[in-house]
Amino acid sequence: MSRAELFAHLETGVTHTCRAWEIARTDGVRLGFTDHDRPLSFDGLDFTPQGGLTARALTSSAGLSVDNTAALGVLSDARISEVDIAAGRFDGAEVTVWLVCWENVAARQVQFRGTIGEITRANGAFEAELNGLAEPLNQPVGRTYLRSCTAVLGDAACGIGLDDPAYVTTHVLAAALDGPAFTLPEGDFADGWFAHGLCEVVTGRAKGMQQAVRLDEVRDGRRHLALWAPFAVPPQAGDTLRLTAGCDKRAETCRAKFANFVNFRGFPDIPGDDWLVSVPRSGGKNTGGSLFR
Repeated sequence: MSRAELFAHLETGVTHTCRAWEIARTDGVRLGFTDHDRPLSFDGLDFTPQGGLTARALTSSAGLSVDNTAALGVLSDARISEVDIAAGRFDGAEVTVWLVCWENVAARQVQFRGTIGEITRANGAFEAELNGLAEPLNQPVGRTYLRSCTAVLGDAACGIGLDDPAYVTTHVLAAALDGPAFTLPEGDFADGWFAHGLCEVVTGRAKGMQQAVRLDEVRDGRRHLALWAPFAVPPQAGDTLRLTAGCDKRAETCRAKFANFVNFRGFPDIPGDDWLVSVPRSGGKNTGGSLFR
């Protein structure tokens, strides 16, 4: 890649340039697009003009300010489908935009590098927010002091292995899911075991989609589950669901259900808001000691 060649071309005053886009999804899929009327190829990727993406003006700023823009496109290209967008397969994807001399693709310069943020879609088109490399500077860091646990079940801070059959189960659907409520065989899990957990689709068109479990009850030999929202792409008969045990973030649950209190990331003994406005006791000892004794 030669920036010097591109700058020399731009200095001629008669330019033959276009934009080229690469979208690298988190599942390893790479897609290339260009606003030129013919395909381009470089870096082992073909950039096709079909299903063209366009962008609002790309702006650069000095310092640590965040440079955001937006990509506009249509859902006519088979590689960008409404199913994939709904399934979250483009969430957090890396985006690189080049200014390219289409007569000599070696003469190019990166104009933007970042990730895809919020995606909105309507009437067969979509708009994707593009976040610059400085976007993480907007995210708060550090721990929060709460009674409840701040870890996510199964992450490094939690330490629970979700490959343990005691915490997960899979089921092949006999019929398509119609809405957020469905039933499964009871299995060897206690009533409410999957409440606050996750239901993930692991095969089929809806593969990768997840919804939180709102309700898990065992009645009449069947497990009745309700999700907080239905899947945007309904799983079909033959698709496999994966259910993960739920955690309500309480210290008692961490101790009794998961035997993992040593990794509990909450502060169950922190005083509540009422304690801040409480008045001194009129009787007994006022030693300044713990109120929990």
